[in-house]
This record gives sequence, C-alpha cells and structure tokens, in this order.
Amino acid sequence: MASLKKGLALRTAQQLAPKVTQLAPGLTQSFVREALHRALVGVGPLPPAAEAAMAQLHEQHGDVDKAVRELIENHVAYATVEGLTTNLGGLVTAAIVAPASITGLALIQCRLVAGIVHLRGHDLDDPRVRNAILVCVLGEDTVTTMVKRRQLPAPPMAIATAPQHDPGLDRTVSTVLAGELVSRVLGKRVVTTVGKKVPLVGGAVGAVADGWSTFRVGRYAAREFLPARRP
Repeated sequence: MASLKKGLALRTAQQLAPKVTQLAPGLTQSFVREALHRALVGVGPLPPAAEAAMAQLHEQHGDVDKAVRELIENHVAYATVEGLTTNLGGLVTAAIVAPASITGLALIQCRLVAGIVHLRGHDLDDPRVRNAILVCVLGEDTVTTMVKRRQLPAPPMAIATAPQHDPGLDRTVSTVLAGELVSRVLGKRVVTTVGKKVPLVGGAVGAVADGWSTFRVGRYAAREFLPARRP
C-alpha cells in the first residue's frame, strides 16, 4: 500500500510540475540563471559563494578538502531551515509556496556547488563552469541518465573544461533544472500529504528532504570537480 501511495504521489507531482511552472512565470530558465547569479554575487545575509568558500579555506588553514566538507555541512543546515519554513501548509498551498521553496533550494545548492568549484580552482566567470554548476545541481543520478540518453553532452567536470562554450547548452540546462526543482518540491509535498494527511508534518519532511538533497549535491560536486589545471 505504501509503495502504491508513493507511486501515485510521484505521478501526481510529474503532472503538476508543468502546471505550476505555468502558474509561476518566474519558474523559467531565467529564474534558474537568476538563482545562480544571486549565489555568485551574494544575497541578504549570505555573502558571495567564492567569498564564503575562501573564508572556510582560511578557517581550515588552507586545507581544501576540509573547507569543502565545511561548505557542505553549512549548506545542508541552510537547506534544512529553508525546507522547514517553506513546506508548512500541505498540498493545498503547493501552488502558492512552491516558487519560494524552489528559489531557496536552487540558491542554496548553486551556492554550495559554486563554492566547491571555486576551491578547486575553476573560474566562476566562465560560462562553461556556470553551466557545469547547474548540471551538478541536477544530481548524479539525473545527470547519469541524461548523459546516457544524450540529453546532456557530458558530466559537469567535462562541461566545465570543454574546449569551448556551447551557447545552446545554456537553455537546455536551465530548462531541465527548473523542471527538476519543481518536481522535487511538489513530489515531497504530495508524498507527505498522501501518506500522512497532516500538513504540519510537511515541514519536517521538507527539512529532511532538502537537507539530504543538498548533502548529495555537495558530495557529488566534491567528487566530480577535480582541481583545475593551471597553464
């Protein structure tokens, strides 16, 4: 019964995702690029990704691997709080709160990956690197599947170090990531509502789901992005 409910929930989320995207015009490729931009330049109390990364590097006395681990732990904490505060209310309010939840999660995960990329010596101003950051946020499983289906040309590290920038990849990556983020947010909200029918539980599920998702993205980025080769 539990698996049947979960399957129903996931199918429902897949059907709702494009509708919510239509209801919220900001959930487009421009929204994804804006989330990345804010992650790179800073927003509110969060300093720019590179600045935060260098602060961790200094704190860890120049040990890049330890700085990467600290970045992951910090952003998992950010995502957990974000997940708790934006997932209260249950499925009824999904169309209203989904944009805030998606924006928060995209910003946090882009910032985490960008920080790791910076620590590994890659240029955050390089459009190839920016596409690679967004691809990494999709998650390893999604990236692996898309590469096998030739929906993506390569994994993040190969995109970041490609001989030249492919402008056509900008639209593909942004559109796919927007859809993926919508599906994640709606999926966890539907699962919570179908399984528990207690709106408050959605906050706990959202916190755990966003925190775990961010941890996996961070670990993927840490494995994927090798130190940049210096000329």
